[in-house]
Amino acid sequence: MKKVYVFLADGFEDVEALIPIDVLRRGGLDVTTVSVMGDYTVETAHGVRILADTLIEDVDTSDADLLFLPGGMPGASNLYAHEGVRKAVTNQFAAGRKVAAICASPAVVLAPLGILDGKRATCYPGFEQALTKATYTGDLVTVAGNVTTGEGPAAAFPFAYELLAQLVDQQTADQIAEGMRFKHLMA
Repeated sequence: MKKVYVFLADGFEDVEALIPIDVLRRGGLDVTTVSVMGDYTVETAHGVRILADTLIEDVDTSDADLLFLPGGMPGASNLYAHEGVRKAVTNQFAAGRKVAAICASPAVVLAPLGILDGKRATCYPGFEQALTKATYTGDLVTVAGNVTTGEGPAAAFPFAYELLAQLVDQQTADQIAEGMRFKHLMA
């Protein structure tokens, strides 16, 4: 079973984390939420308290098929401020394994780490100026090798289905999307 770690920091955008977590779990993936706050309880950008599965201090991400960074502010900044997040994401990318970020996190976390250098990427409008060494697409979802970026809250569903297709297969992603009535929205 494919292993996904989702890093959560105070101020993350609710739907950008919870929709992909839901979709990936529906697709049969082993998804672990990881608090970087020193406490299992993490507060979203909109004041919802979420109980993470584990703490970053207690997890070894070397077995990850995907590391995922939700956006939101100050969530993205809080992720970047954590040395353990920076190290895990850098190691994941260097090993050629998948990294995904949505909204502010491509610009606030991935770009400063050099992960987007020479790649196509998207992020929340207004943050694109931080993508100085990347080509900004403005698309809902952009895939560049082992890096997947998403634009913002409205991109959470297509972003999640893309990740599921990469980690399982397109048929499974399409079946989950149909079952969740996403395909109906797009018709």
